[in-house]
Amino acid sequence: MIKRTLPSSASVANAGEDGKLVAPAASRNADALCAMLQDWAPSQGRALEIASGTGQHVRAFAETLPGLTWQPTEIDPHRRLSIDAYSRDLPNVAQAKEMDAALAGWHRRLRGQDLIILINLVHLISWLETETIISEVAQSLSPNGRFILYGPFKRAGQLTSDGDIRFHEALTLQDPEIGYKDDEDIQELLKGVGLKMLESVEMPANNLAFVAERPVA
Repeated sequence: MIKRTLPSSASVANAGEDGKLVAPAASRNADALCAMLQDWAPSQGRALEIASGTGQHVRAFAETLPGLTWQPTEIDPHRRLSIDAYSRDLPNVAQAKEMDAALAGWHRRLRGQDLIILINLVHLISWLETETIISEVAQSLSPNGRFILYGPFKRAGQLTSDGDIRFHEALTLQDPEIGYKDDEDIQELLKGVGLKMLESVEMPANNLAFVAERPVA
């Protein structure tokens, strides 16, 4: 199961009686993520967001790329309500689906995706869970479909800022199986499931966005 006991730096606050939740990190990085998607995402087709959290991102993405039909997913029922509250007035966002992306098999019901996005999750789960998710992603993408994976990562095995060192240590104290993954390991994993690496994009706050594509057979 995907671990949902997030550290305090990933805190979520209630925004009011409408059910909308607010994650400060999502508020901070939405503009940078939208700009990156404008460079790398397809302009039309089906888009899947894994572990959509509060729903702040999927609303911003759907407004930025209205030619895509967005399917948010989330394991937590309170967050699914928040996702739907954010996007209920957007015609290109479907109702949030319940999904534990770390359980194998979900690709069978979500095939043919032109874009799959996963934001700020793999440092909160184990390597085995990360392998499962990325394998499922590869099987869910359409030919030429793109996968964008965003978050904090080690660079060539090293943590590159004091903040990253502190956060990684806090995570591994919580659970030794979680914590920052290495950028080189991620690229090898993407290649291992048959995806072609297109770019590793440096993002604000020392984050990375990996852009990969499923080649045409």
